Amino acid sequence: MAWLLGVDIGGSKSAVVLGVQENPQELGSLRAVDRVAFATETSRGLQDTLQRLYHGVDELLARRGIGPAELAGIGVSCGGPLDSRAGLVLSPPNLPGWDQVPIVRLLEERYGARTRLQNDANASALAEWLLGAGRGCRNLVFLTFGTGIGAGLILDGRLYAGANDLAGEIGHVRLADYGPVGYGKAGSFEGFCSGGGLVQLARAKVLERLQVGQAVAFCPDAGALERLTARSVAEAAKAGDPVAREIYELCGTYLGRGLALLIDILNPELIILGSIFARSGELLWPAAARVLEQEALPLARRACRVVPAGLGEQLGDYAALAVAAYEP
Repeated sequence: MAWLLGVDIGGSKSAVVLGVQENPQELGSLRAVDRVAFATETSRGLQDTLQRLYHGVDELLARRGIGPAELAGIGVSCGGPLDSRAGLVLSPPNLPGWDQVPIVRLLEERYGARTRLQNDANASALAEWLLGAGRGCRNLVFLTFGTGIGAGLILDGRLYAGANDLAGEIGHVRLADYGPVGYGKAGSFEGFCSGGGLVQLARAKVLERLQVGQAVAFCPDAGALERLTARSVAEAAKAGDPVAREIYELCGTYLGRGLALLIDILNPELIILGSIFARSGELLWPAAARVLEQEALPLARRACRVVPAGLGEQLGDYAALAVAAYEP
């Protein structure tokens, strides 16, 4: 039996997770047993978040009566950019002040346990591959599909991160000359297929209707545009609102285009989609499937399944633990 710690660092919330690997030779035997979560108050600075992380680790170890020497490893999952080899967090946009932070060295010096770092997309790909919907696959793509969209790649039975941890930045790919802005680029995959992108699409479509005098039930006037969220639009779409369904169909159309690129280039056997797709796949998949049928190479398309994430709301916890357990 081996004790592992996972540290999940996000721009709005973070968590420390204690896991146990019943059989250290079997990665699939890993399970989370306890956690401490807290808000990431970036306005209070880097040191405040670090102290909260340390406090969370100390609390978990004390609750279970575990000493730092009993930890087999620590895994850190964090939004990029980062340098996994050097163990550095490199100024993620959602973590102001985290500039060249040696998170691996800091944790190793404090707890004495071997520590590894991966960006959140790679960490989630590891978790789904080892413990979730991707178990048994050798070639899969995990798409975050949340606030933004990025990919984690498992190729030929191992994590592929590229020359400097930037493999899988599919959100930066431009899918149209014009469109919502995501990842600093109009018409990008992230612009069309992310929480922020869905909100931009919704505001544009709703404003278009309102300006010609058409009523929109879930957003009755221009003053309500700022209150739109991906969730509120999804709820309206699930209730049958035609404008909301049109918004999700457009998102699904561009999702299909992006998936076709991944299928044609990487020939995976599985694509796993998290967050928004896991919650609202029924709104997105019909349009995405139609586009895939038109755009992707037939043999490659037939070899690939597209499924929602299998770990659900526990994905973030298991992503950090998977980084701790995985031996490259």
